[in-house]
Amino acid sequence: MSEYVPIVALLLIGVLLGVGLLGISALLGPNRPGGSKGAPYECGLIPLTDARNRFDVKFYLVAMLFILFDIEVVFLYPWAVLYRRLGVLGFVEMLVFLSILLVGFAYVWKKGALEWEA
Repeated sequence: MSEYVPIVALLLIGVLLGVGLLGISALLGPNRPGGSKGAPYECGLIPLTDARNRFDVKFYLVAMLFILFDIEVVFLYPWAVLYRRLGVLGFVEMLVFLSILLVGFAYVWKKGALEWEA
């Protein structure tokens, strides 16, 4: 249990520091609410449309595909580290993995999921 004392102490210091700085800022900082601070964007420009516009499904599809293929490619790193120890069998298994990945990528490309123009 004594091994966790430094971790708990660091966590406690971080939480106390964060809460303390927020409290000091709330007590000592200026509080001047105004019209521009209540606007959805505080960049100096007047918003032209509502901030809650709907996005096309295409954006979500591309994001999901990016995450999917990105996570699959992360599996290449442990394989590259252990490449010499795995030998020929590890190489063949990685070729099978990459071929499945490329078949999925070709399918997505053929379906037009990566094209931005609708």
